[in-house]
Amino acid sequence: MQNICKDCKYYLSLDVFNGLCKKTKKDIAPDDTEKSCYEKQQMCKFCKKFTFSQTNESLGNCMELVIAYPDMIAKTCRDFIWK
Repeated sequence: MQNICKDCKYYLSLDVFNGLCKKTKKDIAPDDTEKSCYEKQQMCKFCKKFTFSQTNESLGNCMELVIAYPDMIAKTCRDFIWK
């Protein structure tokens, strides 16, 4: 998986097409690949307990119990474990 800006903890979404890097203060797009300050954000898709849905790649399951979005921020999740 490639490191894209929308998965970085320094990415701030301004709208669907534009964002801002909180560290460098540069305008960026969500799909840009910035390597100088990238730090992976704690998201469901990076958790060991998250599995992608076989029928819909924009959904998944948390611990096989709860439906979750892969891009959901899991910063306060007590059960989060990095893959």
